[in-house]
Amino acid sequence: MVGYGAGAAWSVPFWLIALFVLQFFRDPPRLVPGDARSVLSPADGRIVAIQPVRDPWLNRDAMKISVFMNVFNVHSNRSPVDGEVQQRWYHAGKFVNADLDKASEENERNALYIRTATGHDITCVQVAGLIARRILCYVEAGAPLARGQRYGFIRFGSRVDLYLPTNVQVAVAIGDKVRATSTILGVLP
Repeated sequence: MVGYGAGAAWSVPFWLIALFVLQFFRDPPRLVPGDARSVLSPADGRIVAIQPVRDPWLNRDAMKISVFMNVFNVHSNRSPVDGEVQQRWYHAGKFVNADLDKASEENERNALYIRTATGHDITCVQVAGLIARRILCYVEAGAPLARGQRYGFIRFGSRVDLYLPTNVQVAVAIGDKVRATSTILGVLP
């Protein structure tokens, strides 16, 4: 009876919400470019940081590359390298805007330490954002990962930080739009 009296207009907001949720949880297949030395983007989004830092997880000097995902990006996270998960850490935290640098230190986060077959150590960190309230990670220590393999998901706006060896040849610039698996972020020596 309500539908008849209000017409089809009452359902428009529900259809818009349904379409938004469907587009957010999409996870399209991707082709894997490059070779085993290529470091692929672990997420869709925009590069917000490229800087030499101290890797807080492995306590070493590293090159940090951060990818910020807004609510319109695909939020499936994929392995940037071929390797084996050596360790996994989870830290509860705040939910500040993931576009800000302090999100890497204060927000909820899940870190994977991955060792490549060539012996390079990579730290891949999922960071929850302002709206995100749930980080999903499907792998544990000992799990093998192939470049482009899905390993996790972050719901609604977030970022992924990569801590790479300092001698990585960076192939992107701040502000570049990247796609998970499809974009090469750098090349390992």
